[in-house]
Amino acid sequence: MNKISLRMKMFIFSFILVVFSVGTSGIIMIHNISVAFEKEIGARAIAIARTVAQLPDVKSQVGIDGGSVVIQPIAERVRLATDVDYIVIFDMEKIRYSHPSESKLGTLFEGGDEQASLSEHEYISKAQGVLGYAIRAFVPIMNEDGVSQVGVVTVGILSPTIHSLIVEYRNDMLLSLFWGLFIGLIGSLIIANHLKRQTLNLEPYEIARLVEERSSMMQAMDIGILATDAHSKIIFMNRLAKQYTNFYGDSIMLSELFPDTWLAKESQNGNEVIYRPLLCHGGMYLVRIYPIKVQDRPVGSLMMMTDRKEAHTLAEELTGIKTLVDALRAQNHEYMNKLHSIAGLMQLDRTEDALNMIMDEISDEQDVIQFLKDTISDSSVLGLLLGKRSRAKELGVILIIDEDSFLSEIMTGFSSGDMVTIIGNLVDNAMEACLNLNDRIVTILIQGNAVSLFIEVQDNGSGLPEKWGRIFEYGYSTKEKEGRGIGLALVKQIVESNKGEVSVCSQSDSGTTFTIKVGETQRND
Repeated sequence: MNKISLRMKMFIFSFILVVFSVGTSGIIMIHNISVAFEKEIGARAIAIARTVAQLPDVKSQVGIDGGSVVIQPIAERVRLATDVDYIVIFDMEKIRYSHPSESKLGTLFEGGDEQASLSEHEYISKAQGVLGYAIRAFVPIMNEDGVSQVGVVTVGILSPTIHSLIVEYRNDMLLSLFWGLFIGLIGSLIIANHLKRQTLNLEPYEIARLVEERSSMMQAMDIGILATDAHSKIIFMNRLAKQYTNFYGDSIMLSELFPDTWLAKESQNGNEVIYRPLLCHGGMYLVRIYPIKVQDRPVGSLMMMTDRKEAHTLAEELTGIKTLVDALRAQNHEYMNKLHSIAGLMQLDRTEDALNMIMDEISDEQDVIQFLKDTISDSSVLGLLLGKRSRAKELGVILIIDEDSFLSEIMTGFSSGDMVTIIGNLVDNAMEACLNLNDRIVTILIQGNAVSLFIEVQDNGSGLPEKWGRIFEYGYSTKEKEGRGIGLALVKQIVESNKGEVSVCSQSDSGTTFTIKVGETQRND
């Protein structure tokens, strides 16, 4: 079964609403007209009754035998002249002296609402009379001296029924219904079209499905996700974000959830932030902020929180893989060149030269490998240095590992992955810094044991740019490649989390030196 479209729903709803509104308005209108009629009829009836009560013939003939002969013609003339339904005059014994039906003359007045009028009170009442339901005015008749009451004049005007009012105002009600339906339906179409445009031509059930799908995807992601509106009020948090922030409520301001942090300010300013560290409930997280804009107007922000430990682990894995790939590629390139040289010597029958070349290569490699095996105890760091050495040869960089280097064991608080991340990023940056030179030299010094760590990486490049103070910020890079700006930030974070320090010395004519110091370190020359 096809779902009813928003436009049709609006049409049906408007039709029902207009019919209900016009019907209700009609009922209220009929009621108000009825009340107004009764009020007007009552005022008219009491005015006529007062006039009749002041007529001399009425005053003198009420209560006298045969008085109806004089009073009846007077009452009928007034009734016909004023277009009322009846005028009844009766004495203090409630004997009728006038009535539209002459057969009622001389009979008792039986209305049930006349008693107060016998005590000199005038009033209006609604009651069922002989001729039907009527508005009746009662006015006492005083004698000619005005001292005592001799009778009562009651003037009755039949009250219009609801049916008669509907019949009378039928055309007006039908016209109101028609115009109400017409305007309502036109308005519903305009509103429906406007809503369709606002919802990108999606039907409500499609929007609901998209919201459910989005929520499911957000909940399934393995990073914390928060969304805020234009006023920095959190409108969505997935399960990990709630776990990271230890907040499981419905809604809260960003500044209340993260007091005294940079997060609320950056979100309010609509700035994009790339992987900036944030301390929250004892945990360190990397936060990325994406401003959300609709038609170039900021409407909120989307924030992604990644556990620093998880990001660190991933970075270690990526660094190790990248190192392995670089090493294999560099060695492949290097050995292919040497194999070509050896093949050429063999073709020239210079067998001895080819053999010497092979022995020299084996000797050089064995010396370096043996030195590193003797000084570097960690196999991951050893493999990294060998890989970087091959990569340096490919790039035409002289990579010098200082002979005073040693790493007897990984310092407490660091892992092999931490060491690979630190050394790998520093060496990569150093080699890239001197690629524009003819003589490219990078020097590495590593001195570490269980209680201290000292690392120094120096290049002879052109130095860092003038504004290099942001090089340790997440997402900042002096290079134009996308996805850069994380390596040095990770280095600084790892070192400072172990209460160490990172220092930089850079000069345009002598290159750049990065120094890592953790614990009671002292360079052993």
